[in-house]
Amino acid sequence: MSDVYVVGIDMIKFGRFPEKTVPQLGAKAALMALDDADLAIQDMQALYCGNLGQASAMVGQRILQEIGQTGICVVNCANACATGATAFREAWMSIKAGVYDVVLAVGVEQMGKGLLGGAGGAKGISKEGLLGSSTMPAVFAEAGMEHTRQHGTTFEQFAKVSVKNHHHSTLNPKAMYQIETPLETVMNAEMISYPNTKLMCSVNVDGAAAAVLVSEKKAKELGMQRAVRVKASVLTSDPYTNRDLVMPDVNAVTRRAAKEAYEMASLGPEDIDLVELHDCFATAEILHYENLGLCKDGEAGRLIDEGEVALGGRVPVNVSGGLLSKGHPLGATGIANIYEVSTHLRAEAEKRQVEGAKIGMTHVIGLGSACGIHILEKVV
Repeated sequence: MSDVYVVGIDMIKFGRFPEKTVPQLGAKAALMALDDADLAIQDMQALYCGNLGQASAMVGQRILQEIGQTGICVVNCANACATGATAFREAWMSIKAGVYDVVLAVGVEQMGKGLLGGAGGAKGISKEGLLGSSTMPAVFAEAGMEHTRQHGTTFEQFAKVSVKNHHHSTLNPKAMYQIETPLETVMNAEMISYPNTKLMCSVNVDGAAAAVLVSEKKAKELGMQRAVRVKASVLTSDPYTNRDLVMPDVNAVTRRAAKEAYEMASLGPEDIDLVELHDCFATAEILHYENLGLCKDGEAGRLIDEGEVALGGRVPVNVSGGLLSKGHPLGATGIANIYEVSTHLRAEAEKRQVEGAKIGMTHVIGLGSACGIHILEKVV
């Protein structure tokens, strides 16, 4: 089976664009990725589109109405916060299977304001979250407090995640917010769901990102100078585990995906040079240090205290600013994370560049459940 390469990738600056439609946002990112690859829509053999809010609206076809209807296969997908990563993986699989040589993956979302989660029109008693709230701030606050119970993780350590990621965002011109938030500012912000204050919650924004994926044969034809190899592409759902049914398990799906990704790439956590992970809340980032094997269980607090996950540290995490600052447009996040890591592997990240980066990992989790992990490798 052919190796798969990213030869074009880009994202729009995340923000709020009420004057734009979802297809217009997706079309803009698609054209940017095509330009980055020096290719045109006529060169694409298929389009895989990720969008959650308008999942039934055939967004992929509507994007093509904006940039050129060439009659190619279009697949639309929705998979919670892993939607963009799922679209990317479907594109990867189509090349891996030998069906296509050149495909386009797009993730796009327009978000409202307010809390994620809620009842969503469901009736009856849910099997999960019987106590408290099913909104995402409450779910990840509860998960953070369970980490505190087991390992003694402090409010200050959770808050330091936000300080780090907001600092990183000041180096990223495509982040929604680019502001410093000192520790006291984070800890004294409006409390949303303890221990997550408002500045420890991800930002609902509009956004789009796109990638051009090709086979090894096509990559060699185009030139490998800026190509990025996809070493692993994994998508998992929750395995059944015996657990307290009043508290959703936010860890098992990531641990399973990470294990499979490392095995597919024939690598280990020690080989990873940078990570873009799903920091939907500051508590979540702490949990995922351990879920991804970046440290042993119980050591996540030490990683943030000692700066190992900051730019310049052992394994920088969310140098883009993460979901906390860059923003979290659900359908676009997975591909936006791949854009960030690819930019570092190409040595094009400017002020936030992770020096010498050769291997990077991206991670997204859609509670419900889906987890997408990609491991990317510098080629030249």
